[in-house]
Amino acid sequence: MLTFGVMLLLFIPIGIMANLAEQIGKMLDNEAPLNEIVMYYVNFTIVIGNLLFPIFLFLSIIFFTSKLAGNTEIVAILSSGVSFGRFLRPYLIGASIIAALMFFMGMFLVPRASEGFNEFVYTYLKKGKQDRETLNIFNQLNENDFIYVSSFDPARQIGYNFTFEHFNEENQLEYKITAANIRWVPKDTLYRLTSYKKRNLINDIEKIQTKRRLDTLFQFKINDLTPVSYIAETKNLFELNAFIEDQKSKGASNINTYIMVKYKRWALPISAFILTIIAVAVSSVKRRGGMGVNLAFGIGVAFIFIFFDKVFGTLAEQAGFPPIWAIIIPNLIFGVLAFYLLNNAKR
Repeated sequence: MLTFGVMLLLFIPIGIMANLAEQIGKMLDNEAPLNEIVMYYVNFTIVIGNLLFPIFLFLSIIFFTSKLAGNTEIVAILSSGVSFGRFLRPYLIGASIIAALMFFMGMFLVPRASEGFNEFVYTYLKKGKQDRETLNIFNQLNENDFIYVSSFDPARQIGYNFTFEHFNEENQLEYKITAANIRWVPKDTLYRLTSYKKRNLINDIEKIQTKRRLDTLFQFKINDLTPVSYIAETKNLFELNAFIEDQKSKGASNINTYIMVKYKRWALPISAFILTIIAVAVSSVKRRGGMGVNLAFGIGVAFIFIFFDKVFGTLAEQAGFPPIWAIIIPNLIFGVLAFYLLNNAKR
């Protein structure tokens, strides 16, 4: 645990300094206030630290256990009659403490930090870039109502080529509203439609109503047209479950992205146990190359683990690969590796 704490104290400041060196120009150009920069790096530490907890734990165990093996202490422990399972127990207790911390942070603390982190990024570091989809936006509000805009401008809160369709219980179109654009007017807390046109269908009779401009109300918020790309990352455990169900009912096209965020939060603590077993099995043997060989192996495994996680995550988000399998497959592969190494560890 002490080695794990030292790892955090060593690598997180390095990460902060590397990020600051890369982004300081944009911060100065966009006149980011000092207090917001400080809060950004507080949030940066929480978000990035939580993601790297399993890797830090993995490297900490390799470093600590390699030192034990180098001093021939593990040989003495096992030779005295202590089973390998009993030798492994303190590691699993330590991993449980870290996994519990990761679970709490991932479900409740990281979402709050992620909101401030991403807001700063899109305000000062990616200024001018959109943090959401802006073209061909389709949304199902409920079982009867559907909306569509060809493009959306988040800064001006205006959508173009707006369409609203309402269907009855028999799935027949009752009326359809179209407008050149829809704009949210915060001052009056209403929507303003330009070139408004409404078609009512009553007993196969069509009635058309048109107006140059119409101020009205709808049962949706303007930002519901397209939530920010990182919206799922900013919601805690309970809010995320409700948000995913709501997006499923609306037929959101990027639902896999939200589901991936949910599953990753559950998988991260599990990966801590898998990496713990691999690290102990590999580094509990005294090697000719010493600690350096074990650390090189550990860093290699860490990169491969991250690579698999990114590849399957991208497949789930972009290619329609089932999110649950995108999370299971990397952990399953490394779980099998952990089981093999544990069974073949020298006792």
